[in-house]
Amino acid sequence: MVYWAADIFFTVFHTLVILFNLFGWVWKSARKWNLLLLILTGLSWTVLGIWYGFGYCPFTDWHWQVLHELGKSPETPSYTEYLAERLIGLEVSNRSADVATLGGFLVALVISTWLNIRDWKRKKFE
Repeated sequence: MVYWAADIFFTVFHTLVILFNLFGWVWKSARKWNLLLLILTGLSWTVLGIWYGFGYCPFTDWHWQVLHELGKSPETPSYTEYLAERLIGLEVSNRSADVATLGGFLVALVISTWLNIRDWKRKKFE
């Protein structure tokens, strides 16, 4: 029962983190938090990736441990690929999922950075 609840929690929580990473820049009040989360995500993928492999995410790691305990170990290292199949039944290749993940991250990072700088400049000169 605990692992089942943890599976639901990680599915919802991690999906919301991904969505906030991708679209949190839309709301002016959330832009600073969005940029912070994007930076933390990038650091996780790269710095923690030195030890655990590029793209490492502790949330994925913890969710995989929960799924292992439930006897449902994913056959992919890609959380994006896993979510596409689990949530919408779409089978995508690991490469496509990785390209979409990195591409979405980079686009969101550029937009969030640009908007945060623009907002800071506007506030500074008011």
